[in-house]
Amino acid sequence: MSSARLKESASFAALRELFTSRIAILDGAMGSMIQTYKLTEADFRGDRFAAHPHALKGNNDLLCLTRPEVVEAIHGLYFAAGADIVETNSFNSTSISQADYQTESLVTEINLAAAQVARRAARTAEAATPGRRCFVAGAIGPLNRTLSMSPDVNRPDFRAVTWAQVVTAYAEQARALLEGGVDALLVETIFDTLNAKAALFAIESVFDERGERVPVMLSATITDQSGRTLSGQTVTAFYHSVRHAQPFSVGLNCALGGRQMRPYVEELANQAECFVTSYPNAGLPNAFGAYDEHPADMAAVLADFARAGFVNMVGGCCGSTPDHIRAIAAAVRGIAPRRPVVAAPALRLSGLEPLTVA
Repeated sequence: MSSARLKESASFAALRELFTSRIAILDGAMGSMIQTYKLTEADFRGDRFAAHPHALKGNNDLLCLTRPEVVEAIHGLYFAAGADIVETNSFNSTSISQADYQTESLVTEINLAAAQVARRAARTAEAATPGRRCFVAGAIGPLNRTLSMSPDVNRPDFRAVTWAQVVTAYAEQARALLEGGVDALLVETIFDTLNAKAALFAIESVFDERGERVPVMLSATITDQSGRTLSGQTVTAFYHSVRHAQPFSVGLNCALGGRQMRPYVEELANQAECFVTSYPNAGLPNAFGAYDEHPADMAAVLADFARAGFVNMVGGCCGSTPDHIRAIAAAVRGIAPRRPVVAAPALRLSGLEPLTVA
C-alpha cells in the first residue's frame, strides 16, 4: 500500500484550515516548566520504580507515568496562554534514548501515556471555551545517536547505531503516539537529516499498518551562525532532502534565538511548498545555561517573522514559558499566515549543499 493513497485523519483538514486561516500557536518548553516544580528522584521514581537499578531524575518523559498531573498541568498552562497545539512530553521516548535510564521496555507505555495526558489537557481547554479546537502533536526527538557521524574520531566509518535500529525505534514511538490519539507527528530538533529520514520511513510504515495518515511536521535545528545543521547541511539542502515525503510543514527550532535564526527562516520560507514553522529558544543561553530573553522581546522577533510572511506557526523552544507564548500569541494576532511556494518543476538534489537542475 502506498501511504500517499491512505485516507487522511479527521484532524488533517482542521489543521490545514488553521494554518491557512491564521498563524497557529505552538506551546513552549516542557523542561523549563518541569524544573519549576523542583522534583526529586523520588518524584521521578514514584512507587512503581522505587527499586529501579538506575537513577531516573532527569528522565522527564517518565513523568507521564509517575507524575502525570504535573505534565497535564503544564499542558494546561500553555493552552491557557493561547497555544493551539501542545507537544506530548515524549521528546526522548524511543528505546535508543531511554536506554540511558534502562527504561527501554517502557517506551510504548510512556508514549501512550504522553499522548493521553496531552489529550486530557486539550479536552479541558476546549470545555473551558466552547467552540475552541485544541490539538496535540506527538513530539519525536532526534535521538542521542547519529547515523551520519562517527562518535569516534579515530574511526570515521564507525556508527553507534544502524539504520534498522533507528527505524525500529521510531516506528515503536510513532505507533504508540498514534494509538494515544495525537493529531499530528512532529519530528523536531533535527540535527542529522539521515536520522530524520529514518523517522519518516518508520512513520510511513506505521501509516501503512493503520490505513490512515496524520500530518507530519518537521523541524530542523541550525547549530550555529554557519547556517547548517550539525551534520553539515544548509537549510535549502535539508529541505531538498525531505520534500519527497510531502511534509505538512517544515521549520526551524532550538539552538539559536529568534534574531539569529531569522535569515534561515527566510531561506526556508522562500523554498517550502508546504507550511513553515518557527519556534526558537528564548534567546541564546547565558554563562549558566539559562535563557534570558523576555516574553516581549521574543514576541517582537516572531511578530517580525509573521509580518515578513515567513511563517504559519510560531512558538517557543528552550527557556520559553507560558508567559512567552501568551506574548507571542498576542503579537502575531491578526497577521496573515504565509502562503506556500508554488515551485516550478525541477530536479532538486542535495548533499551538504543544494543542487537544482531546471
